[in-house]
Amino acid sequence: MPGQECWRCGQVIWVAGVPTPAPGPGATYRVPPVSMEPLLTAGLRAALVFILLLSAGTSEHDLYLSFCGTWRHDSGALSLIVNLSTGCSEISISAGQSSLSIDGQITAGCSRSEVIPLKQLGLESQEETRFCLYWEPLLDQLKLQVGGKNLSLCWPRSVQGLCCTDLSNSGKAPVAIYGITDGTIKNDLFTHETLEAYKFIGESTDCKSLCDQQSRGSTHINVEPAVGNVEHLCAHSSEVDMKEGFRGHNVTAAATKGVPAESSTTVHLPPALKTAATKTSKVVCTFFNNNSLFQEGHKENRLFNEVVAITVENEVIANLSEPITIDFHHDVIPQLHSKKCVSWDTRKDPLQVNWLADGCETRQKGAKHTECLCNHLTYFSVLVQMEPRPVRHLLALTAITSLGCAVSVISCVAVFIFLCRKRRCKEQSIPIHMGLAVSLGLLNLLFFFTGVLANVGGERLCVWVGAGLHYTLLSSFTWMGVEVFHTFWMVHVVFSPSPKACVWNLVGFALPALPVFILAAVGDIYGVREVVPSDDVSNPYRMCWMKDTPKALLAHYFTNMTAVAVLVISGLVMLFLVYRKIRIRDEWRQNRVAFLSIWGLSCLYGTSWGLTFLDFGPLSDVILFLSCVLNAFQGFFLMLRFYMLAWMRKQAGGSALGSTSTGSTRQHMLQAPEKS
Repeated sequence: MPGQECWRCGQVIWVAGVPTPAPGPGATYRVPPVSMEPLLTAGLRAALVFILLLSAGTSEHDLYLSFCGTWRHDSGALSLIVNLSTGCSEISISAGQSSLSIDGQITAGCSRSEVIPLKQLGLESQEETRFCLYWEPLLDQLKLQVGGKNLSLCWPRSVQGLCCTDLSNSGKAPVAIYGITDGTIKNDLFTHETLEAYKFIGESTDCKSLCDQQSRGSTHINVEPAVGNVEHLCAHSSEVDMKEGFRGHNVTAAATKGVPAESSTTVHLPPALKTAATKTSKVVCTFFNNNSLFQEGHKENRLFNEVVAITVENEVIANLSEPITIDFHHDVIPQLHSKKCVSWDTRKDPLQVNWLADGCETRQKGAKHTECLCNHLTYFSVLVQMEPRPVRHLLALTAITSLGCAVSVISCVAVFIFLCRKRRCKEQSIPIHMGLAVSLGLLNLLFFFTGVLANVGGERLCVWVGAGLHYTLLSSFTWMGVEVFHTFWMVHVVFSPSPKACVWNLVGFALPALPVFILAAVGDIYGVREVVPSDDVSNPYRMCWMKDTPKALLAHYFTNMTAVAVLVISGLVMLFLVYRKIRIRDEWRQNRVAFLSIWGLSCLYGTSWGLTFLDFGPLSDVILFLSCVLNAFQGFFLMLRFYMLAWMRKQAGGSALGSTSTGSTRQHMLQAPEKS
């Protein structure tokens, strides 16, 4: 007989040029020698083939698909084309000059056909984009990572009848200028060349057999490192029929191997759910033990527990009068890492996994037990803050701020009344001082009530309160900047009249509204902000402000921090210029009016806000408390400045020395040269 070749490649054995399925783990087989002896009869040859086929039947299925590559494209507008339908035939990943396409039939219950612009991910300016596609048949979930974002093309669901597995590359596509380069399949490099597409052909497999395979501990996909119990068993679903007289029902997850039954996740469905479900009486609870594909992608927060999905078919249920209760049991979490109940609304965020605390209340029942009370139906889990960022001395700082804001509100009202009585003097600076008093008073008033409104009004009210707080803060900064500019005008622009009061009002009240309107139109900027104390991370302080999201943080730096930097620098420069003007004058040594003006102008200019940039190093606690006191009591210091100047004016017999305006400061400084 001619020589026969035999070698192993993947899960296929080539015998005499014929591909034969490889035997499973632990199986034994004989490889014919290069020169087959005539003693090998046809019966033995048949027995060998039978053994190989029998061994192939025990081989494990190749469950998941993990494909990564670099998309070479143009720098213009990019789009993602998704065309998915149910079945099990093939899936194609193709790329061109301006589009990345995911097309095929591998899902059990997911159908999707749409074109998604990638402008929101900021990919237009790049010419190469790294991406990865993950397919998990047990969850019927297809996930795409592109541009640093996780996009869920098919949401996870419970175990289906048939699963599409054993996806294998069908061959090499043509080489192109634009396409996919450095394609890797399960971390194995396929080619460095730029190909138009990759196509994978799948096979239908009974999902129950896959679950059995997973229970034996086979390797599974792990997109990112997860926290807590990530044992990859099949999702367990329970259907509850809410019949007439439904009084609530408890649903418990299937016991996991090695975990006591009392530590399993439990869901309590309230009677109010029966009233809210108008189309059907059946509710489905699905428990996902593997949370790796539910992670957001941000390293700061990770899902600690399994994920629970509660759904009613073809209905959107929210604002339940009685909340759904979910009891999560977990390992002990260090106190520096805060945890909270979150939900993912797939209707609000159909592509990106976005875990939010909206509509859920967190209750700690112990070191290993977290209770979630939520008023809607969707996916639920417990989110843990991996990088603790607690605030030191939060309780003391909150008390000082509340007291300072209350005193400042009263002080600003007193200053406003005082300045109204002085308007008959027709001093040019009085309208500016009044504008500062109004904006500063509103800022302190909103800040005083922001904690109460966050706990009472919730997210919807906090959007308005947060925007109002941001507006009053920018308005206060603007009026402080107007004070700086007006002082410069009075001191250096001697013979030109100052702009009218209506101009200052337009700048101080209308200009700050522009960035607030823009940010409100962008959306997802204002809302509930949680500040975590270092001594009790499980009990954060809630306030209405900018959210703790990357987009809101970027808005904070572009608006608030930029305004503070410009204000502090200009204020310090103006104080230096005023000091140079008055330090050689006789009045500096006579009655200290000029010295009082320096201290008073520092209140007007808001230079104390510059301490915000010094909150680091060994003196950070001292700087933190000093900044809190000076900024919270700024309205009180402003009132003190005006009343002290008024008192000194009385002592001076009503001369210009005691005037309350920066304009009179200029007049008095100009008197000495005229007399000489």
